[in-house]
Amino acid sequence: MYQAKESRYETMRYHRCGRSGLKLPAVSLGLWHNFGTDSDFENMKDMCVTAFDAGITHFDLANNYGPVNGAAEENFGRILNWGMRAYRDEMVISTKAGHEMWPGPYGDWGSKKYLVASLDQSLKRMGLEYVDIFYHHRPDPDTPLYETMQALDQIVRSGKALYVGISKYDKEQTKAAAEILKELKTPFIIHQDRYSLFERTIEKNGVKSFAAKTGCGIIAFCPLAQGLLTDKYLHGIPEDSRIRKDGRFLKESAVTEEKLEQIRALNEIAAGRGQSLAQMALSWVLRDKEITSVLIGASKPSQIAENVKMVRHTDFTEDELKAIDRICP
Repeated sequence: MYQAKESRYETMRYHRCGRSGLKLPAVSLGLWHNFGTDSDFENMKDMCVTAFDAGITHFDLANNYGPVNGAAEENFGRILNWGMRAYRDEMVISTKAGHEMWPGPYGDWGSKKYLVASLDQSLKRMGLEYVDIFYHHRPDPDTPLYETMQALDQIVRSGKALYVGISKYDKEQTKAAAEILKELKTPFIIHQDRYSLFERTIEKNGVKSFAAKTGCGIIAFCPLAQGLLTDKYLHGIPEDSRIRKDGRFLKESAVTEEKLEQIRALNEIAAGRGQSLAQMALSWVLRDKEITSVLIGASKPSQIAENVKMVRHTDFTEDELKAIDRICP
């Protein structure tokens, strides 16, 4: 029987999610990659255990995480049944719907029919009565926003989710969604979006500042830019990299010589801070307290154990920040 480490809460930091009562760990574990049918179950289990023993209480999923669609949720349910279900009340479990999940007109985007049906399926796959956070995974240009937000409201009132969030909405979409959910008196507490040293759109489009001003938390996905912000690419593209294995989400054309020069320059700053490049990249995302949590992925437990070490070193000097901005304007 799995017994979590008694020391698991000693080093992790927990941040209040917007103005809600919910706190999230500074580092959360995403099950986007490496939890599908093509992955080893023992390794998945070891990654979840390593994360929880390090104080990572938040596990982030989506209906279509795999491969195949639904596989990550099914495998997470198996992990819970193996021995982690006893700690359910110490976990924040989130899932999403909004991308294509099943064929036909009712398995994609943002209709009430799709969102309610999808969450019912997710709960069955994980063996849960409710999730802590349920997200609409992407804006739907054709479904009225009010219908999508009303679906989220209904889901909370049904007891199938405690809080709701949105993902990949721009500032105007976020503002409109927040206004509707406020009218409906539904606890909208979090926005999930891409954010890293190499992807700073939420700074430019106003989402980051709007969320901070209105009391909405932000959780950053891809904070390591699909692995670019690690030591893996310091000397070019290795054969065992995600680019070589998959290439769907990170293209070889993105790894230019200019990008490699940026990676090497950032690595020098990280070394001066006594951190790995990955640790510094995660620290940078959390530097100004406007981001609630960074969402990491991993392919092995040691990556999780190494990356959580950054939680006590998220402060930067002015010189370091200026140097980083010169490298990644």
